[in-house]
Amino acid sequence: MINLKGRSFLTLKDYTSEEITYLIDLSAKLKADKKRGVYGKNLENKNIALIFEKLSTRTRCAFTVACFDEGAHPEFLGKNDIHLGVKESLEDTARVLGRMFDGIQYRGFDQTVVETLAKHSGVPVWNGLTDIDHPTQVLADLLTIKENFGKLKGINLSFFGDGRNNVAMALMIGCSKLGLNYTVVAPEELQPDSELVRKCSEYAKLSGGSVKITENVMKGATDADVIYTDVWASMGEEDKSAERIKLLTPFRVTKEVMSVAKDSSIFMHDLPAVKGNEVTEEVFESSQSVVFDEAENRMHTIKAVMVATIIGA
Repeated sequence: MINLKGRSFLTLKDYTSEEITYLIDLSAKLKADKKRGVYGKNLENKNIALIFEKLSTRTRCAFTVACFDEGAHPEFLGKNDIHLGVKESLEDTARVLGRMFDGIQYRGFDQTVVETLAKHSGVPVWNGLTDIDHPTQVLADLLTIKENFGKLKGINLSFFGDGRNNVAMALMIGCSKLGLNYTVVAPEELQPDSELVRKCSEYAKLSGGSVKITENVMKGATDADVIYTDVWASMGEEDKSAERIKLLTPFRVTKEVMSVAKDSSIFMHDLPAVKGNEVTEEVFESSQSVVFDEAENRMHTIKAVMVATIIGA
């Protein structure tokens, strides 16, 4: 019996394959319930703090709607709304918020901030995105993949672009934990941290998956079930856009790239996309693209994380 009550959700490294699978299955159930007009009110009379140092469309809307669907009150706290490490220590802010709220979402830059909130608040804390991780996004990705293929184990997922960005690294963790075959297709300068590759390779040995790195675009796409990409310059890296365009243009997802993947392959992107950079509009708008299913699933998986960690359902 899996019970995640009281747990924070900071990185998928902290969760077993069984626990991740449980969250995906719960997400699917809550999604089906909503489609039928059934709302459980699992979070009735709960108050949720939503701390945003980085701007957001999907994460903010997903948390807000998920809160309302389950009866909770969401309180948005932007970077100019509270003293987050300014005038008051982050530890003290965490303890104050933990006395008033039943759960805290943090979306920002430094992973140590979300870890500090979790350590000192006394309530579940959820990572809505940091510079090195994006676990709620990967839950939505995994749900989307399972909806399309009916399984996760043995699926071949190839990520094209900046292999060091938060989505690429979080995907490596999630895929290796659940037995997917994960390939990073990136130039040498933008390949993932070797220590993370080593750790995820250990996860993959246990799950039956694999982790591979290549600079060969067509080799990386061959026989892929999923072709995934992300923006070439993440938030805070806008000054590197010109450099990234030069470096990553050969790694753009095109019709030619998709043509060597499996006939049943899908295209994924966590959004927002810069069409014409990391992916052509032709691929983005094609029947293989599931990017908006993926975006919707942010809401269902985030709802599952909140419900599971607050009430243990």
